[in-house]
Amino acid sequence: MIRERHDEDLPVCVHILRAVHEQAGYPINWPTDPARWLTPEDALGIWVAVDAEQVVGHVILTAAGPAAEVERLFVDPKATGQGIGRQLLQHCVTTAAALDRDLSLEVVDNRGAAVHLYRRAGWLETGRTPIDWGGEHASELIRFTAP
Repeated sequence: MIRERHDEDLPVCVHILRAVHEQAGYPINWPTDPARWLTPEDALGIWVAVDAEQVVGHVILTAAGPAAEVERLFVDPKATGQGIGRQLLQHCVTTAAALDRDLSLEVVDNRGAAVHLYRRAGWLETGRTPIDWGGEHASELIRFTAP
């Protein structure tokens, strides 16, 4: 089930994000204030995936001018492989369509599983930009648009 994130979900989301960071390297650079990082001011919506009353995934849809972007998409490492990431991604596609906004996302080139998810879901790669903040872990930002 996907629902809006509640204030009481935030500590669990930070805990899951820490596990994702340690196990999968996302985000590459750990934020100074992870709770604030998970609560951007330009959010059009913030949702969590819940399984048996337990938060297992997170995603944010942000405004990007007249368009929208998928951000902060992650799934608890203990719950990967169950289609949760794809469900969260599809929720953003549906919401952006309802808001009549084009949808895109960016991902660093060290996120092979994420890139594979986006391609399998029909997202189209539209460009790559070199980055200098990825250190030895990533060198490019890959941009995708929704199908």
